[in-house]
Amino acid sequence: MHHRTVEELMTRDVVRARRDMPFKEIVKLLADNDVTAVPVVDELDRPIGVVSEADLLRKSSAQADPSGLTPVPHLEAWERAKAEGARAEELMSAPAVCARPEWTVVEAARLMAVQNVKRLPVVDEADRLQGIVSRGDLLRIFLRRDDAIRDEITGDVLRGTLGPVASDVTVEVREGRVSLGGSVEVRSLIPVIERLCRSVDGVVSVAEHVAYRADDSRGSPTGT
Repeated sequence: MHHRTVEELMTRDVVRARRDMPFKEIVKLLADNDVTAVPVVDELDRPIGVVSEADLLRKSSAQADPSGLTPVPHLEAWERAKAEGARAEELMSAPAVCARPEWTVVEAARLMAVQNVKRLPVVDEADRLQGIVSRGDLLRIFLRRDDAIRDEITGDVLRGTLGPVASDVTVEVREGRVSLGGSVEVRSLIPVIERLCRSVDGVVSVAEHVAYRADDSRGSPTGT
């Protein structure tokens, strides 16, 4: 099976900020390019952090309310340092959490979830910026056509990987939802097929209604 990689999904023409870029220039950079965050790079074009609208808004949220109705929020030392920052390297979230071009969607998505970030700069072996991948980019795999998903399951999973043992399994795909039917020789094969189908890019869910001729999980030939 061919899993889509970060390199296939990432944006290559990356808007970036230098570490000494002033606050107002960063705001203008975001607005001019219609983006909500940019990687901050050093002199060798290596990401050292990411500065986002949320980082920039700390400056406004840390200021006193002119009406006096809303108290100034308590800020940790690092939050106050950001609120008082004037350049990209003082405002950014660091270090940069980066991905590699050869990573799969699953690897990138897991890192985003663990690190609680919305985007990942993509770097090469020398840690130089090659692109950026966002949550929206990763979700593009779910735009795959149903017939493409079905062809991959029948061709790569059932025939290519499993072979004759899965020759009687049928596949239907609607809106990314896979329905498996037909039959197999032994019951233990069913969860294997289901797991492989779930790993196909673009699959939303898998429902199986596959019959088996022998229940090898109990060691007794029971049909269903």
